[in-house]
Amino acid sequence: MTTDAGPSPRPPANQLVIAEREDIARGIRVLLASPIITAAARPADFDVIRRRRDPLTKWFDYFCGWRLVVEPRTGYARLAKVRGTPDASRPARRLRSGAAPFDRRRYTLLCVVAAELLATPVTTIGLLADRVAQATAADPHLPTMDTASRAERMAFVDALRLLESYGAVHVLDGATETFVESAAAKVLYRVDATLVMRLISAPNGPSRLTAPASDADAQLAELTRESRYGPPDSENGEPTPVQRTLALRHAVFRRLLDDPVVYRDELTAAEIGYLTSPTGRQLLRRAAEQAGMVLETRAEGWLLVDVDALATDGKFPDDGSHAKVAALALLDRLNATPTGVTPEQLTIDVDALLRRFPGWAKAHQDEDGRRRLRDAALDVLDQFGLVRRTGSLVFARPAAGRYAVTGIQTREIVDGGETEAAEVRGQ
Repeated sequence: MTTDAGPSPRPPANQLVIAEREDIARGIRVLLASPIITAAARPADFDVIRRRRDPLTKWFDYFCGWRLVVEPRTGYARLAKVRGTPDASRPARRLRSGAAPFDRRRYTLLCVVAAELLATPVTTIGLLADRVAQATAADPHLPTMDTASRAERMAFVDALRLLESYGAVHVLDGATETFVESAAAKVLYRVDATLVMRLISAPNGPSRLTAPASDADAQLAELTRESRYGPPDSENGEPTPVQRTLALRHAVFRRLLDDPVVYRDELTAAEIGYLTSPTGRQLLRRAAEQAGMVLETRAEGWLLVDVDALATDGKFPDDGSHAKVAALALLDRLNATPTGVTPEQLTIDVDALLRRFPGWAKAHQDEDGRRRLRDAALDVLDQFGLVRRTGSLVFARPAAGRYAVTGIQTREIVDGGETEAAEVRGQ
């Protein structure tokens, strides 16, 4: 005998609310780390964004003025992040060992390749390379791409692989890297033209620029100008109070969500006034709560902490690279010397670290390698807002105190009768 028990009971309303809040918080953080998310590459994250696209769209628009586009049928989500001022600290990187940043040539080829991909839904690497060579030859401002040069083919491949990582092109047959060794390589692609067109996140399209190509600063100003904040200084009229408040809100929240730490001395008086006002403090707490982050407010500035590390594309501390390990070690000297340290003194610390662990970082064991490791470590600390360079000195910034050694824990190893020690850092 069977019984029809009817449909399964729905979860209590409070559980649905909690699930929605968790989904929205996760969606915010994964989009901050990866502004392009495809269903093919990250199905679980895309499903969360698809289901919660309305509250996510409203959240990013209200706090940051960023546009979120979710296309369920074509399977991608694109958060168009914009900053008020250009920022070169997060360059595109080559998807190969070392992850070196793109140079001018690779950025140029990336733009030309993206433009040429719009011509056809399916292409081969050879046909695409020919089209790029023709396009660069026809433009007097660009050097012609030479497929006979291995360096040129490698730069072309780096641009294509970056587009692959975004999901803008899909390899149907072959491997893109084979083009580096031979211009006769056979690779077949399917192009997602809609996603290619979404790659540009600037408020204004390049086709609408009026400034001459020789004036890069004027062109950049046109690309990034947002009319919602009122007329630019060069035009008659002043922004309204509503526009000024909107500009302040978006400016401070873009910084707080994009930068590891925001110091007071990096903000304008108006931005500090907004963040310390009752309205600003309330909005900051609300934004942090809805994003699933922890807000830290200090005398020196503000910090949004994602304890799950979903909202960042880089972590520190992290033993994934020699530079980050060395950076953590250099913080000990920097935190202990408030008057500043010279790069030469830090080189001595790097040398001591390499002598202590001779089997580690073997590529940096010579004199030039020590300097390169020191510079890479300083770049890491600068990227995470932990140091300030003034003239010939390097100073620890207030947030560096989170990584100071606060004590030593010892543990006895019973069998050997020995002890081992571990540093305790005050994060």
